[in-house]
Amino acid sequence: MFSRFQGFYNSIKLLADLSVLVAAFWAAYFTRFYSGLPHESIPPLQDTLTSLAMVLIVFPVTFRQANLYTTNRARSHIGEVFEIFKATLFATLLLVAVRYFVSERYSRMTIAIFMVYAFVGVSGVRLAFRAAFNSLRRRGFNLKTILVVGAGELGQRVIETIDEHRELGFTVTGVLTRKPEKVGTVVRGAKVVGLIAEVDAVLDATPVDQVIIALPMDDQALVKPLMEKLAQRTVDVKVVPDLYQYRTLRSGLEEFGGLPIISLQGAPLHGWNVVLKRAFDVAFSLLSLVVASPVLALIALAVKLTSRGPVLYRQERMGMDGRTFEMLKFRTMSVDAEEEGAQMASPYDPRRTWVGTFLRRSSLDELPQLFNVLIGEMSLVGPRPERPVFIEEFKKQIPRYHLRHMVKAGLTGWAQVNGLRGQTSMQKRIEYDLYYIENWSLLLDLKIVLRTAFGGFLSKNAY
Repeated sequence: MFSRFQGFYNSIKLLADLSVLVAAFWAAYFTRFYSGLPHESIPPLQDTLTSLAMVLIVFPVTFRQANLYTTNRARSHIGEVFEIFKATLFATLLLVAVRYFVSERYSRMTIAIFMVYAFVGVSGVRLAFRAAFNSLRRRGFNLKTILVVGAGELGQRVIETIDEHRELGFTVTGVLTRKPEKVGTVVRGAKVVGLIAEVDAVLDATPVDQVIIALPMDDQALVKPLMEKLAQRTVDVKVVPDLYQYRTLRSGLEEFGGLPIISLQGAPLHGWNVVLKRAFDVAFSLLSLVVASPVLALIALAVKLTSRGPVLYRQERMGMDGRTFEMLKFRTMSVDAEEEGAQMASPYDPRRTWVGTFLRRSSLDELPQLFNVLIGEMSLVGPRPERPVFIEEFKKQIPRYHLRHMVKAGLTGWAQVNGLRGQTSMQKRIEYDLYYIENWSLLLDLKIVLRTAFGGFLSKNAY
């Protein structure tokens, strides 16, 4: 039921967005050519319709990548408007790029006006949705009542989740427990109304639309007699499996030949997302190498003239699926720096050359990794790769550390642009890396790349 309501709600938002985009497009068209603004000629109708078709493809896809079709009650009104602005801007830039390669016969002014209209229109409709749902909820309109069986950690999480998604119209009216001392108490804002064995009496006294069974594995013996009682009633029954403790990345319910399968851990990127991310990596790394080629040449010359040894330093790192590769960097230390074994970098490291000190402080020593990105060993954005010699120790010390190897290592990452570089908390760094993997989108990649370009290379923790 939850997924059906969620899907229905999201389909309404999609249809509303499509309607707003069509209206904004034609409003921009008439503003540009029929409001008195100077123009040379009106483009052919076929080209205009082609642009509209592209709008109706590019914008919904971009909005979906920006998570504008997922429910997020924690996001504020201002936060949602800001996310819509970013997605609209990115979609417009993508539209201009695609339109340019398809045909040059389009009005740039029309697209600029359309972007403003689309942003205002979509934001207005989303805010109207929020206001309407808030009003309906305050009036208690069309609420579905739920009885949660289980007052433990799993049951409390169910109550929290329902509360976080109030726009779906569900409310918890009671909780059942197996512990008599809990009856009459309140958990997560919901009252414990009786014991599990008293489910018939509770439902007779207060009928509900749905019963959600959220019992831990230790209490599974209670499920069979409970289901026998519920089978005599017309109430909807849902079961939440006690598997959350084993959840890692991209968990969810899958179906294989009609057989439901619970996925506890899966690849975070698959299908078209892999293609999109790789295309972004290739295009951006190639462009960056061309633009930065004079800088690369000057740095190479400076390294060569100021110390003996090779210009580039090749270091074994671990990337996706635990595979190792040789990561490229401009050499910043003397050639005999690791004669006594691998060491973590530290402030004022005496092994550095004077040019190397500058390169590390500015992170310019990392630029050759654009070649690693271009050939597919790394990605522009992702968890920073570590040396295999340190990883085994990290795995023992930090839970879920290994999950960062489910994606390609990155030249920059969410942790790095938030200041977690050098000798900062590895635990905190992993939290940021896993947040990035869980919430990946092209917009997030672009945001991280831009933050890196505009100041992300410079950090007090870079050495």
